[in-house]
Amino acid sequence: MFADRAKIYVRSGKGGDGHVSFRREKYVPNGGPDGGDGGNGGNVYFVVDEGLNTLTDFRHIRKYCAGNGVEGGKRNCAGKNGEDIVIKVPAGTVIREAESGKVIADMSGDNRKVLLLKGGRGGSGNQHYATSKMQAPKYAQPGQPAMELDLLLELKVIADVGLVGFPNVGKSTFLSKVTNARPKIANYHFTTLNPNLGVVDLEDAKGFVIADIPGLIEGASEGVGLGHEFLRHIERTKVIIHIVDAAGTEGRDPVEDIYAINRELEAYNPEIAKRPQIIAANKTDMIYPDTEEDPVSRIRTEFEPKGIPVYPISAVSGDGLRELLYAVQNQLDGMSSEPVVFAPEYVPEEDQSTQHEPFTVEYDAENDEYVVEGPRIEKMLSYTNLDSEKGFRFFQNFLKENGILKELEELGIEEGSTVRMYGLSFDYYK
Repeated sequence: MFADRAKIYVRSGKGGDGHVSFRREKYVPNGGPDGGDGGNGGNVYFVVDEGLNTLTDFRHIRKYCAGNGVEGGKRNCAGKNGEDIVIKVPAGTVIREAESGKVIADMSGDNRKVLLLKGGRGGSGNQHYATSKMQAPKYAQPGQPAMELDLLLELKVIADVGLVGFPNVGKSTFLSKVTNARPKIANYHFTTLNPNLGVVDLEDAKGFVIADIPGLIEGASEGVGLGHEFLRHIERTKVIIHIVDAAGTEGRDPVEDIYAINRELEAYNPEIAKRPQIIAANKTDMIYPDTEEDPVSRIRTEFEPKGIPVYPISAVSGDGLRELLYAVQNQLDGMSSEPVVFAPEYVPEEDQSTQHEPFTVEYDAENDEYVVEGPRIEKMLSYTNLDSEKGFRFFQNFLKENGILKELEELGIEEGSTVRMYGLSFDYYK
C-alpha cells in the first residue's frame, strides 16, 4: 500500500562521561591525573534512497536511536564514539517537528543527506582540569545528553506538472497516453488512490515530470474524503493541468466543476491557486454534434478572459494532446528549473543549555569541613564580588541552581558547618 505519511521518534547518542583516574606506577607514588575523555554520541542522518518511493517501512519501525559514546578510561584512553544511524527516505520527503509542524528539512533538490541531530559531545577526563591550585582534580566532565525528537514525515511527490480534477474525468487515461506511467484505470469514482508519476518526452523540447493527483471532491481542503492526503502532493508542482469532463457524461457542469476544484485549492493553500493553470477539456469525442451549445466554447468564454487557456482533447483517441503538452512545456520554459523545496523553519538545538561543567562536593573529615571544587565554580568565583550584597545573592543562587546545595544537604551538612571553595571558607546557614 502507498504510504505518504509517518510519525517516528529519533534520538542521537549520549556523549560518554570523562574518566577520573591517577597514574599509579611503581616508582611514581603520586602520579598526576590521567582520566581519558568520553566518546562522542552517534549522529542521526537522513539520506535519499532512489530505490524508495513510499514511507511504508516507517509503519513497521518507528523508533531510531544512534549509539551512545563510551566512558573514557585510565591512562588517558578515550572512550569509543557511538555509532551513527542513517535513515533512508524517498526523494521528496519533508521532515517536520511533530508538535509544531515546522519544517526541519526537505529531502529534495540538492538535499541528499542531512545531519538532523548531533550526538552529545564526550566529556573531558580529569587530566584536563589540573591547575596550579588543583593538581589532583577528582572530577571529570559528564558527556552531553542525547537529543531526541518526534518527527512527522510527509512525502510530497516531485513533479513539474500536476493533474487535478474530479474523479472519473480521465486523468489516469490522459497520463497513460502521454507518459510511460501505467496507472490502473476503471470506470468508478476514486479510481486513483495513489499519486502516479510519469515522464513526458517531447521532440525538440526538454520534457517534464507529470503527476496524476488523485481525484478531488468538494470539501477536500477540510479533509473530506482523502482531501489532505491528496492535496499535499500538488504543493511542489509549477503548472496545473485542470482536466474537466467537457461532455458532462455524468451529468456534471464542467464550468462549475472547475470553480469547485479551484475553491478547494484556494482553501488548502492560496499559493497553489496562484500557479499557472491550463484547462484540458476532455472527452470531446463524446460531445454530440447536435448539442445546443458547444461546451468547449462555453468553457473558453468563461476562463480564457481570466488568462487560463483551454485546450480541447480526447485522452482516449489522443486528439489535441500534442498541442496541450507543448503549451505546458512553453509555460515551464519561462520558469525556474529548480525544484520547489520547502525552507527550514525549525532548527534542533545543537547546544545543550542544561549541560554544566563538572564539580565535586565532599566532606573532609580531618578538617571537619565540606569541600566544593570544579572548573565552573572556579570561574564563577573569579568574576563574582562576594563583598557586595548583589554579588553574594548571585553566589547563593548559583549554588542552588546547580544542585550544589542539594548535594551538601545529602552529605548531612548542618547549620554553622564550614564550606571551603578554593581557599575561601563560608559558614552554612539555610
